[in-house]
Amino acid sequence: MQDMEKIYEQYFETVNKYLFCLTHNNDISEELTQETFYKAVKKIDTYKGECKLSVWLCQIAKNLWYDYCKKNKKIINFQEGFLETMEEKSTEAKIISDDEKMLLYKKMQMLDEKTREVIYLRITGELSFKEIGIILNKTENWARVTFYRGKNQLKEVE
Repeated sequence: MQDMEKIYEQYFETVNKYLFCLTHNNDISEELTQETFYKAVKKIDTYKGECKLSVWLCQIAKNLWYDYCKKNKKIINFQEGFLETMEEKSTEAKIISDDEKMLLYKKMQMLDEKTREVIYLRITGELSFKEIGIILNKTENWARVTFYRGKNQLKEVE
């Protein structure tokens, strides 16, 4: 049980931020984060080490979010409001000024949902393309191509 406490302390913030990117609601993301770790404790014997523990936890979190949406009949989408409440920014995001970030994220709303999710995971989650592919049940190459195409679409948007 001591090991699960360490895992919780180490990955709570990562899982909670990921869920916040999906939910745009602090209360829901915290509730789902708690549920994620509860499920992880129950299913820790199924973790085979084929991916990082953080990726495995995010997969559990994503599935819980989908279940939550189905139960509440909510549409999964991204809104620009979540950016204003983010406490910690990634290295890539720190480089861009606040005005440029707001413009960038507004432009990102024009992208399809999967492309936005890949870009958010890459920029705010600082995840590798391999990790993004695992979370979204796609290949690493798919994540790279989607990110690249999304970046190009953002350059074209005025």
